[in-house]
Amino acid sequence: MASSMFLSLMFLLPPMLLEAKEYDVGGKDGWVLKPSDYYSHWAQANRFQINDTLHFKYNKGNDSVLVVKKEDYDSCNTNNPKQKMDDGDSSFKLSDSGLYYFISGNVENCKHGEKVIVLVMARHKHHPLPTTAPAPSQPPASALSPPQIHSSALDTPAPSPSKASFVGVSVGFRVVVWVVLVFSTSYVGFVY
Repeated sequence: MASSMFLSLMFLLPPMLLEAKEYDVGGKDGWVLKPSDYYSHWAQANRFQINDTLHFKYNKGNDSVLVVKKEDYDSCNTNNPKQKMDDGDSSFKLSDSGLYYFISGNVENCKHGEKVIVLVMARHKHHPLPTTAPAPSQPPASALSPPQIHSSALDTPAPSPSKASFVGVSVGFRVVVWVVLVFSTSYVGFVY
């Protein structure tokens, strides 16, 4: 009974970790003019990966979404888009890692902040661990001496944790749980 539960979890957990997501740009209001820093905060609060999709909902005829180069993003140049989406309900699949630049097709909206940069992270490939550990080497003598501490370093407070570190911990926790489940399933199978 317990081993069948572990097997079920073993097959369900990895797809959940690798599942592509759809993001509604602008939230429930959609792709509309908002305070100038809204979209940059929105993008920073999310972690985009290859095969995720951005969903843009906006008023057809009054607005559009342009995929542009960095220079055109910075200047709100709507004349040379890589791609134009203007049907009022557009989706854009993030097919590669790197930066994507989106601006409003309405120049005035773009100048007032209706634009966003999305950073897409590459998925990490699993690399097997080496079968034998390398022999430890003797550290150089300079590595054994205590580090020099300057008084200015003592006066500087440590930075506070960010949402990005929380996301990393959350994903890391999921991976650890998956690994534990896989190994415990294997172990349970050998015991019975």
